[in-house]
Amino acid sequence: MPDGENYADIIRLPHFTSPNHPRMDTIRRAAQFAPFAALTGYDEAIAEAVRLIDTEQEPSDDEFLGIDDTP
Repeated sequence: MPDGENYADIIRLPHFTSPNHPRMDTIRRAAQFAPFAALTGYDEAIAEAVRLIDTEQEPSDDEFLGIDDTP
């Protein structure tokens, strides 16, 4: 089915407005979704990865030169 045919019968209808409940303003509507975390623990995982990278140390010059010195 080509795009647009699925909703051709309703696409031009006016948006529904409840007679009982006033429309919520954008700020209050957005606040409903603010606490939603789709990826629980994601921020902590990123912080841990950064911590591991920050604490990684480069070998000293002596250690670096000693890598190739195999008996």
